[in-house]
Amino acid sequence: QVQLVESGGGLVQAGGSLKLSCAASGLHFSTNAMGWYRQGSGKEREFVAGISSRSHIRYVADSVKGRFTISRDNAKNTVFLQMNDLKRDDTAIYYCAPVETPISNGRPLRWFTSWGQGTQVTVSS
Repeated sequence: QVQLVESGGGLVQAGGSLKLSCAASGLHFSTNAMGWYRQGSGKEREFVAGISSRSHIRYVADSVKGRFTISRDNAKNTVFLQMNDLKRDDTAIYYCAPVETPISNGRPLRWFTSWGQGTQVTVSS
């Protein structure tokens, strides 16, 4: 069974930085593209960033371009999201998931249903 555990969120002032981690198990991690999503209060889930299985291709949404960077460590079955220059609009619960290719489509794998608890990011002004 796939298990994803997100961590690294917290309360930060606008302009600050956080680095999120997502540890995966029960998944052929090194052969799957991975992505980060977020869902703010009262909002739909939004695709934030994705990375191919060997990190050759990376995609970030326009809303976070130039501020967020996705990376992964296949030896540790972990995907990261470095978030810099955070804004109040970045406040959300952040989740990771295996994603379809092309990554820019922003869709989780069709069979994937095991969303983790997510990690809360709150940006104060």
